[in-house]
Amino acid sequence: MKHILRVLLFLFVLNLNAQGKLGPISISYGQEIKEDKEKIVRIAGELNGKIYTLARKGKKKYFLKMFSADKMEVLGTQQVEFSEYKGKDLTFEDIIVIGNKIYAFGSLYDRKAKENHLVGFPISVDGKLSKKGQILFNTKVTKKRERGAFYFKESPTGDRLLIMHAAYFDKKEEVQYEVKLFNENLEAEMTNLETVPFEDRRDLEFNIADFDVSVYDDIFIVINESYRDRKKKKNIEKFEVHAFKKENGYAKEIIKIDFTNREVINCELLATNKDVLHLVGFYSGVRKNGKAHKKLRGIYAGTIDVKTNEVTNLKFNKFDYETKVKLIGERRAKKDKDVKPLYKTHSLIEKEDGGLFLLSEYQEIIVGRSQGIGPLAVQPIVYINNEIIVTSLNQDGSIAWTNVIPKKQKAGFSVFSLGIFGFAGGNNFSVGVGISIPIAVAGRGPEYLSAIPIYEDGQLTVVFNDNKKNIGVTDIEEIRKLGNYNKAIPTAFVFDDQGKITRIDPEEVQKNQLVIRPGVYYRKGPNDYIIYASRKSKDKLGRMQIKK
Repeated sequence: MKHILRVLLFLFVLNLNAQGKLGPISISYGQEIKEDKEKIVRIAGELNGKIYTLARKGKKKYFLKMFSADKMEVLGTQQVEFSEYKGKDLTFEDIIVIGNKIYAFGSLYDRKAKENHLVGFPISVDGKLSKKGQILFNTKVTKKRERGAFYFKESPTGDRLLIMHAAYFDKKEEVQYEVKLFNENLEAEMTNLETVPFEDRRDLEFNIADFDVSVYDDIFIVINESYRDRKKKKNIEKFEVHAFKKENGYAKEIIKIDFTNREVINCELLATNKDVLHLVGFYSGVRKNGKAHKKLRGIYAGTIDVKTNEVTNLKFNKFDYETKVKLIGERRAKKDKDVKPLYKTHSLIEKEDGGLFLLSEYQEIIVGRSQGIGPLAVQPIVYINNEIIVTSLNQDGSIAWTNVIPKKQKAGFSVFSLGIFGFAGGNNFSVGVGISIPIAVAGRGPEYLSAIPIYEDGQLTVVFNDNKKNIGVTDIEEIRKLGNYNKAIPTAFVFDDQGKITRIDPEEVQKNQLVIRPGVYYRKGPNDYIIYASRKSKDKLGRMQIKK
């Protein structure tokens, strides 16, 4: 994934006419998109004067919609229909721009060969999908239920694509994950297959915390293993970075990160163009008997010199009292209680001074019981995205300041219960993906939630959708829930260098405003975002910038 704040869920509301404005934030919209019941669920990127987007209609119909980059008017629409592969239909995965080319990806489980396949199909400049696909993965698995899932990350330069397939095999009691790096011609430049046995470690918790590709095409995978040694009565924690560097022919290098009496809960990885690797996330405390608390004690920050593989810094920072009061209340904060582990990484941003901003958002996904029989069954799902913890870290990993963006957001919907969530986890295995929306539920409500952070000229601005009754409110205890996102207002929180918040609300709340779907956007540059906004049958693409 490019660090383009990809997997973020944002929201914004603006005038239906030419431009919208919220303090220094300006949005200009293109022409209205024809009413065709096709809702855009992904903006793949801008290439050769065209903006390529993915739209969906109904349950399984996907379309490539193309727009002019200047006027943002529709240039054409093509249905994405894969040719049959091994006599079966492919499951749609994504469309992605790589360098100067664009591809559609589909997956298929081959029951006879017991393999999970991923196939890439080129798309021409005029949006036509090639009938000839290129096989990227044909990974051996055990059965369909354990076929695993594919994860995609774009390089910072945009001309490489890193793909991981990960699965857990219950009978074998092992995790298998395979990583490949592709160039713009879908030629594999690096590949690595690993298996991790759970044998004799039945309570092992294995997490692929994050993986990334750097501007130099180096690959990094963060592995976190945790299990209890019952004989020694203590918790064994293994936290490592597996590095595959281009200049070393992608030979595997293991970088161990040692610490005691703590357990890593998650990790966000950021490889800079200065040969520095940042690792940031939440950690938990450990009881006297060696078992981890699992609740969040604070934030850790580590740095690695990529040239030498030396861990140059590692700091564990407890939440301060003021932050805990906002998150768990004064009574529990006074008792030094820990925070519930319901906060996922929203984004990690490198500051001009070499430090970092870590944004972590409260997220719950509640999946209800299916109602109905067979293919007619529907499944209720509720997304809850509440407050965001904003942490400013110094270059040495210590905390400069912490504050909390108060918000309460909720979206509920129903889908046909046909396995909507990509599945790679099982038992005590997981792949860290931060805040993300499965393609099968995009366009149904979750993409309206969360927030968009913009870092420009050393200043952090966070935009999100709010209840109009919250105008002027920054106290988390007084925040009202946003239930109907169609009636939301845009709000921007601006942070100064001490972490103090200035809230910016619209001067006038207007009726029939367009609502940006923040889960559907593309960051073209530091201060240039392509966004998608809609209200009922009104749909438009737009550009969002900060103008000072």
